[in-house]
Amino acid sequence: MALTKTIVEEFIRTGDMDDAGFLALLQTDAFDELLKKEADRIRRENYGEDVYIRGLIEFTNYCKNNCYYCGIRCGNKKAERYRLSQEEILSCCDEGYRLGFRTFVLQGGEDPYYTDEVLCGIVKEIRGRFPDCAITLSAGERSRESYQALFDAGANRYLLRHETADDVHYGKLHPAEMSLKNRKACLFHLKEIGYQVGSGFMVGSPYQTPEIILKDLRFLQELKPDMIGIGPYLTHQDTPFREFENGSFELTLRLISILRIIFPWALIPATTALGTIRPDGRERGLQAGANVVMPNLSPVGVRELYSLYENKICTGEEAAQCRGCLEQRVRSAGYRIVTHIGNVKR
Repeated sequence: MALTKTIVEEFIRTGDMDDAGFLALLQTDAFDELLKKEADRIRRENYGEDVYIRGLIEFTNYCKNNCYYCGIRCGNKKAERYRLSQEEILSCCDEGYRLGFRTFVLQGGEDPYYTDEVLCGIVKEIRGRFPDCAITLSAGERSRESYQALFDAGANRYLLRHETADDVHYGKLHPAEMSLKNRKACLFHLKEIGYQVGSGFMVGSPYQTPEIILKDLRFLQELKPDMIGIGPYLTHQDTPFREFENGSFELTLRLISILRIIFPWALIPATTALGTIRPDGRERGLQAGANVVMPNLSPVGVRELYSLYENKICTGEEAAQCRGCLEQRVRSAGYRIVTHIGNVKR
């Protein structure tokens, strides 16, 4: 179809359009400035200049899965593995709290060591020590009973990217024992339990097409997550996809703006991957409609080991440096970091 400014303006007004319109919009940069301007207006209407800060703790790089795009896949025998103890995780939280963080994000591979008993114990300790903080988990696919136990222990947010909403594409990115059906079921279980749920996908992953991205947008409209995390696909030399190119920075920004227009209330991070692919990537992400940043609270000694992709930024900085650097970057982009929990505003 011939995409016109009138059609795009109608999308901005209503937050939706037909499949042909979305496909055309995904494949042109003609309206990028308009999308960016309107996405920024919408995020300011809902969140003002506020940018929420989340303290990221990468607590394990062991993973039982063998996803073909990921540097910590179990099949990568070159990876140097680590696990953080409960004491080390709590130490990261202590430091983060001192620096003003009021949300902790525990992210890790699907590590069988962290049973419900172990992970619930960690969550209970964090909840007891920091009752005024949000606890976000990003620990992959677990049973509904496991998600319920972690929620009961004190976790209140969960991040689980669906990665792709197309079954065939999912099969090209993951081994046969993993399924999109189960990934989606996990996301709906999390919503039913009462978590604030985050999902999202990689932009420019191998074999992705505009039609597949359209399926991602439609799935997100069905799920209605509280947080939507997207970032450009970045290669890792120790994966089967080492020869594929990185995802498009420009398309990622376009999608951030599109997502802000579709989901005015959403918490949308300007991801580390954006900052890795371009030095000003996170600032540009904020200006395109994002409103969350996630600096690293992990011990400096393990940051390089949590290598989902190559050339990841901020691996040598102490937590205070990460916080200070991001504060300046956010200010330079025209926004301000706020330290409260920052719940979604539906």
